Amino acid sequence: MAPSLTLYVDADFLSPYAMSAFVALTEKGQTFEIRLVDLAAGEQRMQPYQHRAPTCRIPALTHDGFHLSESSAITEYLEELYAPPEHIALYPADRQQRARARQLQAWLRSDLAALRAERPTEHVFHAPLGTALTDPAQAAANKLVRVAGLLLVPGQTDLFGQWSIADTELAVMLKRLAGDELPDWLRDYADAQWQRPSVQTWLEHNRNARG
Repeated sequence: MAPSLTLYVDADFLSPYAMSAFVALTEKGQTFEIRLVDLAAGEQRMQPYQHRAPTCRIPALTHDGFHLSESSAITEYLEELYAPPEHIALYPADRQQRARARQLQAWLRSDLAALRAERPTEHVFHAPLGTALTDPAQAAANKLVRVAGLLLVPGQTDLFGQWSIADTELAVMLKRLAGDELPDWLRDYADAQWQRPSVQTWLEHNRNARG
């Protein structure tokens, strides 16, 4: 029997938002089908994908005929569908910590545009870019480091005492920085998140996509 869950991701496995949804599904221990969307060919603007994701963005999730896009909506849907303690939690149990995790997710999606533009996810998943940041991107990088420093202390491996999907998303953003742009203790935090099996599985898909 085919799995009832299908996740639509970019064919290059470069989207941090598709990665978040993939990690969430993997952490929940669910069997799901991966469908690739060729963004270069504009497949996201074609039918039938446009029916599944009216905003023409990836990722998208199909569950028993229900279609959902936007990665944060997908992770929250999965948290309710496969709720803890029967399944691993994607968000903290504490209400305020859970709100903080969602706040962080929203901020990472809506801010730091200059940094995302100059350090795209090719920098994260492939060879790091050696170019210096422009002033706007450096300002965004400084803001990222400052906010991360308010949420974490040296040696801390998770934001809220145990893993959450916000850790994966923060790690991706931190990995846009390299060398002396990122304090060693924040690099250690991001590297620890990178070793999570669900993240490693995504990275394997990324390597295979490169051929």
